[in-house]
Amino acid sequence: MILPELDDYFHRLMEWCDQTRRMRVRANADREEDAKLARAFGAEGIGLCRTEHMFFEGERITAMRAMILAQTREERENALAKLLPMQRGDFVKIFKAMDGLPVTIRLLDPPLHEFLPHSEADLRVLVESLKPELELSLAEARARTARLKESNPMLGHRGARLLATYPEICAMQSRAIFEAAIEARSQGTKPLCEIMLPLIATKAEFDKLEGIIRKTAQKVMQERNSEKINFQIGTMVELPRAALLANEIAESAQFFSFGTNDLTQTVWGISRDDAGSFLQEYERLGFIAHDPFTTIDQQGVGALISLAVERGRATRSDIKLGICGEHGGDPRSITFCEKQGLDYVSCSPYRIAIARLAAAQAVIIKRKTNTRAFASAKADE
Repeated sequence: MILPELDDYFHRLMEWCDQTRRMRVRANADREEDAKLARAFGAEGIGLCRTEHMFFEGERITAMRAMILAQTREERENALAKLLPMQRGDFVKIFKAMDGLPVTIRLLDPPLHEFLPHSEADLRVLVESLKPELELSLAEARARTARLKESNPMLGHRGARLLATYPEICAMQSRAIFEAAIEARSQGTKPLCEIMLPLIATKAEFDKLEGIIRKTAQKVMQERNSEKINFQIGTMVELPRAALLANEIAESAQFFSFGTNDLTQTVWGISRDDAGSFLQEYERLGFIAHDPFTTIDQQGVGALISLAVERGRATRSDIKLGICGEHGGDPRSITFCEKQGLDYVSCSPYRIAIARLAAAQAVIIKRKTNTRAFASAKADE
């Protein structure tokens, strides 16, 4: 990996920004290389590590598919046991790259059918490759694949719903995280771990998964005779219901990270993948000022974020708040986040510098707005 060459002018500008801004700037990063790149650009941690991105290559995707096609819990756990060391190794590298900085790891989010082959020929090859560990006929594999296919997977069996119905996935990923934290610490680094549950809609979902995570942490520490692992458990707020019930969820969640991509989809009822066919026309007609997937829709999506911030803090005054959608690198959206008093924004590594600059500008804008409001109030006295 080639790290960026940043000259003295860049560093001087960033120093001015860092002296002015209040919000932290983190990165969306799923690999060691991304984490190192983000740190080179000045990231102050990882705000979103998408664990599903670690399952799509080589032996990993085969083991993942074996887990999905398994017909018993024992078969699923055997497949997950193969994924465990791979995931643990990834986390060790990321913890080391982010030594002393927080790493927010989101547990498995997408629906399972996304990991399966789409053609009959590829499915036949997969069935053969899984023998003899998994005795599965082509017809059985075809039927299983058909059952998993969803009409609208973005609103289907994914995120917390998937983890709750297949708790062994949550247990494996938690174990990988805690074993990696212990290993990274033994190598002289300081892992700061935040575990994020995706697509939470109810406190009951959160509590069930939190129980699995904490039980796994305790078990790993006992097995490794390890000192206490410090970690936090929070949720990605990406459903209107989660925003509306933020006061209840905050009774258990230690942090909220607003997943503004999915929150925009669920508030607008628009698929991000399909919206390009008409959003430009909507802008031309004046129905919208900006593409809501590029800049936060402050009237709709923003109102729910504001409500969740207020209700979450009413329950837990020290709750940590951030956003991790691509809005985290958009200057107008960052200005909105500053107004809400969020603790950090998270964006792709190449947008870190823009976010640092925009976060500083947002503070200046807020100061000017407050000054004008104060002057206006004085004039009215």
